[in-house]
Amino acid sequence: MATIPQSHADLVNKKAFANLATVNADGSPQVTPVWWDSDGTNILVNTAKGRVKAKNLERNPRVALSISDPDNPYRYLGIQGRVVEMTEQGADAHINKMAKKYLGKDEYPYRQPGEVRVLVKIKPEKVHTNR
Repeated sequence: MATIPQSHADLVNKKAFANLATVNADGSPQVTPVWWDSDGTNILVNTAKGRVKAKNLERNPRVALSISDPDNPYRYLGIQGRVVEMTEQGADAHINKMAKKYLGKDEYPYRQPGEVRVLVKIKPEKVHTNR
């Protein structure tokens, strides 16, 4: 398993968006900017049941992420990996944690009626940086 190098570990705590690439049913790529963090082993992202990326991840667990440093967009972290778990357990708490990090709000403000959140755990297999 690959890990985030110490030289880029600071990106975990920054408001750095990750561009998450998944594979559509027809084999074409699909990319979505997402909030992210890490549990020390896995990359964590959050989505809602029924969204395109959730369906793609259920069908094909392979992903790639590109994360640019918001203070220096020429500094980035690239990750290729696999989804090892998708769970509703802890997903609401996680999206609220991400709302605090990215918006400064205690609770995720964009929840839709009936929305079910899903916590996605991604195991990095390859990690690269530009420096």
